[in-house]
Formats: sequence, C-alpha cells, structure tokens
Amino acid sequence: MKLFVGLGNPGVKYAQNRHNIGFMAVERIASDHGFSPWRAKFQGQTSEGRLGSEKVILLKPDTFMNLSGQSVGEAMRFHKLTPQDVVVFHDELDLAPSKCRLKTGGGHAGHNGLRSIHQHIGEAYDRVRLGIGHPGHKDRVAGYVLSDFAKAEQVWLDDMMRGISDGAGALAEGDGPKFLNAVALRVAPPRSGTGTAQASKSKNKPEKLVKNEPTVEEDTRSPMEKLVDRFR
Repeated sequence: MKLFVGLGNPGVKYAQNRHNIGFMAVERIASDHGFSPWRAKFQGQTSEGRLGSEKVILLKPDTFMNLSGQSVGEAMRFHKLTPQDVVVFHDELDLAPSKCRLKTGGGHAGHNGLRSIHQHIGEAYDRVRLGIGHPGHKDRVAGYVLSDFAKAEQVWLDDMMRGISDGAGALAEGDGPKFLNAVALRVAPPRSGTGTAQASKSKNKPEKLVKNEPTVEEDTRSPMEKLVDRFR
C-alpha cells in the first residue's frame, strides 16, 4: 500500500495558489483513475483506489501547510506504513515552472510542509518536486506561493497534471524513471521529424565541393594602348 500526499492549504481561497500544486496533483489522480469520493479522515481529506497492482490512499491535509506532518503521521500509523511507503507532492521554488523531479530523503530546504512532515515521520520518504519557479527575491516568496497561477501558466500546469496522472501507476510501483518520462511526454512532447531531423541531416551532410574557376587578370591598359594593340 502507498500513501500519496498532496501538500497545500484547505479552502476555496487557496485552491488555485501555486502552494497548492500538490493538492492539484492528487486531485487529478483521483479524478482520472476512478478513486473513491473524498472524505474527512486523519485531519485531512482521503480518497482510495488502485494504481496498477498497488492500493493507494490519497491524502490532502486539512491542517494548513505548516502542520501537514500531523495528518501524514496519523494516516501512516493507522495503516502501519513506513516512510518508504509515503510519496509527497509539493511545490518547488528551485525548479523552473513545469519541471518535475523525484527525490528520496534529504532536507526540507525551508519548505514548511516538508519541515512539518520531517518532524513527524523523519526524512526517508519520497518527494515529487513540482517546479513553480522563483519570484527572484526571498522577500517576495510568501506572496508568490500564496498567489494564483497566472492565466499564461495554465497550459503547462494542465500538461503537468495530465503527465502526473499518466505516470501515477509507475510511481506507485516504484518506477521513477517511467513516471518522469510520462510527465515529460506531456510537458515537452517530442517534435515531428520534419524539423529537428532535417536540420541534423543538413548539419552532418558533407559540404558541396566548388570547382576552382580560372582567374581572369584585370586589364590595366589605357584606351590608347588598347587601340594600338588592336592594329599590331
């Protein structure tokens, strides 16, 4: 059994915030894979279903971000899970928007949700780091993560959510590379061979040899000299 945890803040006010991208990820998995309706449990909202051969519990803590670990710890203890059974989806300032990376263990890098989870279950759990970019200065971080995604970001955001849903089964089975590949295929699908392949062919094609033309010397004679030469 796996516990997939999406981090965010509860309530309509925060629903479209960048900080809530973890909630968005598990909501998309639940919707696309026919999971049970969400219900209140473990100081949060849970939904259950299967991804391939794995039973998976989805969890959205209702404790607000800074106390996420309370909800995660309660769910983990109830189901007798270890930290290795837990996968946390969270926003990542240090990754460019639309980038997705996997990490096991390590520090929390100042993320309040991860800091709380560290305090309750330790650090040996898996994280799906979802890039939202950085506002450029640390003083702007709080306002940035608690603001909604811009309209211009909706395309890549939807592609990322589709990719996460596509690869959810592989993630549940522990196949990280396959999961990341599913996300990449949605966010940055390969181009058709008409452009890149042709450019590559052209680049590797031997240059056409140009035959040397005979050189023609410049005529420096004066008009009078030319006339004299004609009658020689």
